[in-house]
Amino acid sequence: MFLVCGEALYDVFTGQASPDGSLSLDAKPGGSPFNVAIGLARLGSSVGFFGGLSRDILGERLLERLQAEGVDTRFVLRNDHATTLSLVGANPDGTPAYTFYGVNAADRSLTLDDLPNVPATIKGLHFGSYALVAEPAADALFALAEREAGARLISLDPNVRPAIEPDMRVWRRRIAAIAERSDVIKASVEDMAQVWPGDQPDAIARRWLAQGAALVIVTLGAQGAIAYTAEHVVPIAAAETRIVDTVGAGDAFQAALLNGLRSLDVTSRAHVAAMERGQIEALLGYANCAAAFACARRGANLPRAAELGSPPRP
Repeated sequence: MFLVCGEALYDVFTGQASPDGSLSLDAKPGGSPFNVAIGLARLGSSVGFFGGLSRDILGERLLERLQAEGVDTRFVLRNDHATTLSLVGANPDGTPAYTFYGVNAADRSLTLDDLPNVPATIKGLHFGSYALVAEPAADALFALAEREAGARLISLDPNVRPAIEPDMRVWRRRIAAIAERSDVIKASVEDMAQVWPGDQPDAIARRWLAQGAALVIVTLGAQGAIAYTAEHVVPIAAAETRIVDTVGAGDAFQAALLNGLRSLDVTSRAHVAAMERGQIEALLGYANCAAAFACARRGANLPRAAELGSPPRP
Protein backbone atom coordinates (compact mmCIF):
# COMPACT_ATOMS: atom_id res chain seq x y z
CA MET A 1 0.00 0.00 0.00
CA PHE A 2 1.02 3.59 -0.69
CA LEU A 3 0.19 6.40 1.72
CA VAL A 4 -0.23 9.72 -0.10
CA CYS A 5 0.28 12.73 2.16
CA GLY A 6 -0.79 16.34 1.68
CA GLU A 7 -3.65 18.60 0.71
CA ALA A 8 -7.19 18.17 -0.55
CA LEU A 9 -9.32 21.03 -1.85
CA TYR A 10 -11.88 22.11 -4.42
CA ASP A 11 -10.77 23.45 -7.80
CA VAL A 12 -13.25 26.05 -8.99
CA PHE A 13 -13.07 26.49 -12.76
CA THR A 14 -14.17 29.82 -14.21
CA GLY A 15 -16.23 30.09 -17.37
CA GLN A 16 -16.67 33.02 -19.74
CA ALA A 17 -17.87 36.26 -18.17
CA SER A 18 -21.29 37.54 -19.25
CA PRO A 19 -21.76 41.22 -20.17
CA ASP A 20 -22.89 42.01 -16.61
CA GLY A 21 -19.73 40.42 -15.18
CA SER A 22 -21.34 37.18 -14.02
CA LEU A 23 -19.20 34.04 -14.13
CA SER A 24 -20.23 30.42 -14.34
CA LEU A 25 -18.27 28.26 -11.90
CA ASP A 26 -17.60 24.53 -11.98
CA ALA A 27 -16.21 23.09 -8.73
CA LYS A 28 -14.35 19.77 -8.71
CA PRO A 29 -12.45 17.90 -5.98
CA GLY A 30 -8.71 18.37 -6.30
CA GLY A 31 -5.33 18.98 -4.75
CA SER A 32 -2.26 17.20 -6.07
CA PRO A 33 -1.92 14.54 -3.32
CA PHE A 34 -5.70 13.98 -3.34
CA ASN A 35 -5.55 13.42 -7.11
CA VAL A 36 -2.55 11.10 -6.87
CA ALA A 37 -4.32 8.96 -4.26
CA ILE A 38 -7.39 8.62 -6.47
CA GLY A 39 -5.22 8.01 -9.52
CA LEU A 40 -3.45 5.15 -7.75
CA ALA A 41 -6.75 3.61 -6.67
CA ARG A 42 -8.11 3.82 -10.23
CA LEU A 43 -5.03 2.00 -11.50
CA GLY A 44 -5.49 -0.83 -9.02
CA SER A 45 -3.01 0.09 -6.29
CA SER A 46 -3.91 -0.17 -2.64
CA VAL A 47 -3.63 3.39 -1.34
CA GLY A 48 -4.46 5.53 1.67
CA PHE A 49 -4.66 9.29 2.11
CA PHE A 50 -3.15 11.23 5.02
CA GLY A 51 -4.33 14.82 5.26
CA GLY A 52 -6.68 17.22 6.96
CA LEU A 53 -10.29 17.41 5.78
CA SER A 54 -12.85 19.89 6.99
CA ARG A 55 -16.14 18.94 8.57
CA ASP A 56 -17.82 21.49 6.30
CA ILE A 57 -19.95 20.54 3.28
CA LEU A 58 -16.98 20.49 0.91
CA GLY A 59 -14.90 18.42 3.30
CA GLU A 60 -17.70 15.86 3.46
CA ARG A 61 -17.73 15.68 -0.33
CA LEU A 62 -13.95 15.19 -0.45
CA LEU A 63 -14.19 12.33 2.03
CA GLU A 64 -17.03 10.75 0.07
CA ARG A 65 -15.02 11.02 -3.14
CA LEU A 66 -12.01 9.27 -1.62
CA GLN A 67 -14.19 6.49 -0.27
CA ALA A 68 -16.09 6.09 -3.53
CA GLU A 69 -12.80 5.68 -5.42
CA GLY A 70 -11.57 3.01 -3.02
CA VAL A 71 -8.96 5.09 -1.14
CA ASP A 72 -8.36 4.04 2.48
CA THR A 73 -9.46 6.99 4.66
CA ARG A 74 -8.47 5.73 8.09
CA PHE A 75 -5.54 8.19 8.11
CA VAL A 76 -7.72 11.22 7.29
CA LEU A 77 -7.96 13.81 10.06
CA ARG A 78 -11.16 15.84 10.34
CA ASN A 79 -11.21 19.39 11.75
CA ASP A 80 -13.43 22.47 11.87
CA HIS A 81 -11.33 24.67 9.56
CA ALA A 82 -12.70 25.55 6.13
CA THR A 83 -11.88 23.67 2.92
CA THR A 84 -9.35 25.34 0.63
CA LEU A 85 -10.68 26.71 -2.68
CA SER A 86 -8.48 27.03 -5.74
CA LEU A 87 -9.85 29.34 -8.43
CA VAL A 88 -8.60 28.03 -11.79
CA GLY A 89 -8.36 30.21 -14.88
CA ALA A 90 -6.00 30.14 -17.84
CA ASN A 91 -2.83 31.99 -18.71
CA PRO A 92 -2.43 33.38 -22.26
CA ASP A 93 -0.48 30.25 -23.24
CA GLY A 94 -3.28 27.98 -22.04
CA THR A 95 -1.56 26.73 -18.88
CA PRO A 96 -3.60 26.84 -15.67
CA ALA A 97 -3.57 29.98 -13.52
CA TYR A 98 -4.42 29.44 -9.84
CA THR A 99 -5.68 31.72 -7.07
CA PHE A 100 -5.96 30.03 -3.67
CA TYR A 101 -8.33 30.80 -0.81
CA GLY A 102 -7.10 28.75 2.10
CA VAL A 103 -5.44 30.65 4.95
CA ASN A 104 -5.81 28.49 8.10
CA ALA A 105 -7.73 25.93 6.06
CA ALA A 106 -8.24 22.28 7.01
CA ASP A 107 -5.51 20.84 4.79
CA ARG A 108 -2.85 23.12 6.28
CA SER A 109 -3.74 22.38 9.89
CA LEU A 110 -1.88 19.11 10.47
CA THR A 111 0.50 19.17 13.43
CA LEU A 112 3.25 16.92 14.76
CA ASP A 113 0.70 15.41 17.14
CA ASP A 114 -1.33 14.20 14.13
CA LEU A 115 1.33 11.94 12.64
CA PRO A 116 -0.03 8.42 12.12
CA ASN A 117 1.45 5.14 13.20
CA VAL A 118 2.31 3.68 9.81
CA PRO A 119 1.56 -0.05 9.61
CA ALA A 120 3.92 -2.50 7.95
CA THR A 121 1.49 -2.93 5.05
CA ILE A 122 2.45 0.54 3.79
CA LYS A 123 5.50 0.14 1.57
CA GLY A 124 5.78 3.70 0.27
CA LEU A 125 4.86 7.28 1.14
CA HIS A 126 4.33 10.08 -1.37
CA PHE A 127 4.65 13.80 -0.57
CA GLY A 128 4.09 16.88 -2.66
CA SER A 129 2.74 20.31 -3.45
CA TYR A 130 1.90 23.24 -1.22
CA ALA A 131 1.40 21.27 2.00
CA LEU A 132 5.22 21.05 1.96
CA VAL A 133 5.48 24.80 2.63
CA ALA A 134 2.21 25.69 4.41
CA GLU A 135 2.57 25.70 8.19
CA PRO A 136 1.94 23.82 10.40
CA ALA A 137 1.37 20.99 7.92
CA ALA A 138 4.82 21.50 6.41
CA ASP A 139 6.60 20.64 9.65
CA ALA A 140 4.36 17.63 10.24
CA LEU A 141 4.90 16.18 6.76
CA PHE A 142 8.66 16.70 6.92
CA ALA A 143 8.77 14.95 10.29
CA LEU A 144 6.84 12.03 8.83
CA ALA A 145 9.19 11.75 5.84
CA GLU A 146 12.22 11.97 8.12
CA ARG A 147 10.84 9.31 10.46
CA GLU A 148 9.98 6.85 7.68
CA ALA A 149 12.99 7.42 5.37
CA GLY A 150 14.99 4.25 4.97
CA ALA A 151 12.14 2.08 6.22
CA ARG A 152 9.84 2.71 3.24
CA LEU A 153 10.06 4.06 -0.28
CA ILE A 154 9.76 7.87 -0.16
CA SER A 155 8.43 9.70 -3.24
CA LEU A 156 8.40 13.46 -3.83
CA ASP A 157 6.78 15.77 -6.38
CA PRO A 158 7.37 19.45 -5.41
CA ASN A 159 4.45 20.67 -7.59
CA VAL A 160 5.24 24.30 -6.78
CA ARG A 161 2.37 26.74 -6.20
CA PRO A 162 3.68 30.34 -5.94
CA ALA A 163 0.16 31.59 -5.22
CA ILE A 164 0.39 29.80 -1.87
CA GLU A 165 4.00 30.73 -1.06
CA PRO A 166 5.61 33.28 -3.39
CA ASP A 167 8.99 33.23 -1.62
CA MET A 168 11.08 30.74 -3.58
CA ARG A 169 13.62 30.63 -0.74
CA VAL A 170 10.99 28.81 1.34
CA TRP A 171 10.38 26.32 -1.46
CA ARG A 172 14.13 25.77 -1.92
CA ARG A 173 14.64 25.10 1.77
CA ARG A 174 11.66 22.79 2.14
CA ILE A 175 12.27 20.84 -1.06
CA ALA A 176 15.98 20.41 -0.28
CA ALA A 177 15.20 19.00 3.17
CA ILE A 178 12.69 16.41 1.99
CA ALA A 179 14.62 15.62 -1.21
CA GLU A 180 17.53 14.41 0.93
CA ARG A 181 15.17 11.82 2.38
CA SER A 182 13.51 10.82 -0.90
CA ASP A 183 14.18 7.78 -3.05
CA VAL A 184 12.13 8.85 -6.09
CA ILE A 185 11.72 12.49 -7.17
CA LYS A 186 9.55 13.69 -10.03
CA ALA A 187 9.62 17.40 -10.90
CA SER A 188 8.45 19.45 -13.85
CA VAL A 189 10.88 21.64 -15.74
CA GLU A 190 8.54 24.57 -14.94
CA ASP A 191 8.87 23.94 -11.20
CA MET A 192 12.64 23.73 -11.50
CA ALA A 193 12.78 27.04 -13.37
CA GLN A 194 10.71 28.76 -10.71
CA VAL A 195 12.60 27.47 -7.70
CA TRP A 196 16.14 27.37 -9.14
CA PRO A 197 16.24 30.02 -11.90
CA GLY A 198 19.46 29.76 -13.88
CA ASP A 199 20.12 26.12 -12.93
CA GLN A 200 19.78 23.55 -15.68
CA PRO A 201 17.32 20.68 -15.02
CA ASP A 202 20.13 18.19 -15.65
CA ALA A 203 22.23 19.79 -12.91
CA ILE A 204 19.33 19.80 -10.44
CA ALA A 205 18.57 16.14 -11.16
CA ARG A 206 22.19 15.13 -10.67
CA ARG A 207 22.34 17.12 -7.44
CA TRP A 208 19.39 15.16 -6.08
CA LEU A 209 21.05 11.90 -7.10
CA ALA A 210 24.21 12.96 -5.29
CA GLN A 211 22.13 13.69 -2.18
CA GLY A 212 20.74 10.15 -2.17
CA ALA A 213 17.79 9.85 -4.54
CA ALA A 214 17.86 6.70 -6.65
CA LEU A 215 15.57 7.93 -9.46
CA VAL A 216 14.88 11.50 -10.61
CA ILE A 217 12.39 12.21 -13.38
CA VAL A 218 12.10 15.60 -15.06
CA THR A 219 8.83 16.09 -16.94
CA LEU A 220 9.01 18.35 -19.99
CA GLY A 221 5.36 18.74 -20.98
CA ALA A 222 4.92 18.31 -24.72
CA GLN A 223 8.60 17.27 -24.99
CA GLY A 224 8.14 14.19 -22.82
CA ALA A 225 10.32 13.31 -19.83
CA ILE A 226 13.85 12.34 -18.83
CA ALA A 227 14.77 9.87 -16.09
CA TYR A 228 18.10 9.93 -14.26
CA THR A 229 19.71 7.22 -12.17
CA ALA A 230 23.30 6.65 -11.20
CA GLU A 231 23.66 4.35 -14.24
CA HIS A 232 21.24 5.72 -16.84
CA VAL A 233 19.84 8.83 -18.49
CA VAL A 234 16.62 7.84 -20.25
CA PRO A 235 14.64 10.33 -22.39
CA ILE A 236 11.22 9.52 -23.79
CA ALA A 237 8.84 11.44 -26.05
CA ALA A 238 5.40 12.54 -24.89
CA ALA A 239 2.38 10.49 -25.87
CA GLU A 240 0.17 12.08 -28.50
CA THR A 241 -3.11 13.52 -27.23
CA ARG A 242 -5.75 16.18 -27.78
CA ILE A 243 -5.23 18.95 -25.22
CA VAL A 244 -8.35 20.07 -23.37
CA ASP A 245 -6.38 21.35 -20.40
CA THR A 246 -3.31 20.21 -18.47
CA VAL A 247 -4.88 20.24 -15.00
CA GLY A 248 -4.03 16.93 -13.35
CA ALA A 249 -1.52 15.80 -15.98
CA GLY A 250 1.37 15.82 -13.52
CA ASP A 251 -0.73 13.98 -10.94
CA ALA A 252 -1.72 11.35 -13.51
CA PHE A 253 1.96 10.89 -14.39
CA GLN A 254 2.83 10.57 -10.69
CA ALA A 255 0.08 8.04 -9.95
CA ALA A 256 1.11 5.90 -12.93
CA LEU A 257 4.77 6.19 -11.93
CA LEU A 258 4.04 4.84 -8.45
CA ASN A 259 1.69 2.16 -9.77
CA GLY A 260 4.34 1.13 -12.27
CA LEU A 261 6.94 0.81 -9.52
CA ARG A 262 4.50 -1.38 -7.59
CA SER A 263 3.93 -3.55 -10.64
CA LEU A 264 7.68 -3.92 -11.09
CA ASP A 265 7.92 -4.91 -7.40
CA VAL A 266 10.22 -1.95 -6.73
CA THR A 267 9.70 -1.24 -3.04
CA SER A 268 13.01 0.13 -1.77
CA ARG A 269 15.79 2.52 -2.73
CA ALA A 270 18.03 -0.44 -3.56
CA HIS A 271 15.37 -1.84 -5.90
CA VAL A 272 15.01 1.55 -7.62
CA ALA A 273 18.77 1.89 -8.05
CA ALA A 274 18.94 -1.58 -9.64
CA MET A 275 16.34 -0.87 -12.35
CA GLU A 276 17.44 -1.66 -15.88
CA ARG A 277 17.17 0.81 -18.74
CA GLY A 278 14.32 -1.11 -20.38
CA GLN A 279 12.31 -1.05 -17.16
CA ILE A 280 12.81 2.70 -16.85
CA GLU A 281 11.70 3.24 -20.45
CA ALA A 282 8.57 1.16 -19.88
CA LEU A 283 7.83 3.05 -16.67
CA LEU A 284 8.16 6.44 -18.37
CA GLY A 285 6.02 5.36 -21.31
CA TYR A 286 3.27 4.17 -18.99
CA ALA A 287 3.35 7.41 -16.97
CA ASN A 288 3.38 9.54 -20.13
CA CYS A 289 0.28 7.76 -21.40
CA ALA A 290 -1.50 8.51 -18.12
CA ALA A 291 -0.62 12.20 -18.43
CA ALA A 292 -1.91 12.21 -22.02
CA PHE A 293 -5.27 10.82 -20.89
CA ALA A 294 -5.56 13.55 -18.26
CA CYS A 295 -4.78 16.27 -20.81
CA ALA A 296 -7.65 15.10 -23.02
CA ARG A 297 -10.20 15.78 -20.27
CA ARG A 298 -11.23 18.85 -18.35
CA GLY A 299 -9.91 19.01 -14.81
CA ALA A 300 -8.09 16.34 -12.87
CA ASN A 301 -9.91 13.32 -14.31
CA LEU A 302 -7.24 10.64 -14.11
CA PRO A 303 -7.35 7.40 -16.12
CA ARG A 304 -8.50 4.02 -14.90
CA ALA A 305 -6.63 0.76 -15.37
CA ALA A 306 -8.85 -0.39 -18.23
CA GLU A 307 -8.13 2.80 -20.17
CA LEU A 308 -4.39 2.82 -19.64
CA GLY A 309 -3.59 -0.82 -20.19
CA SER A 310 -1.16 -3.00 -18.30
CA PRO A 311 1.64 -1.43 -16.26
CA PRO A 312 5.24 -2.54 -16.83
CA ARG A 313 6.11 -5.99 -15.48
CA PRO A 314 9.37 -7.36 -14.04
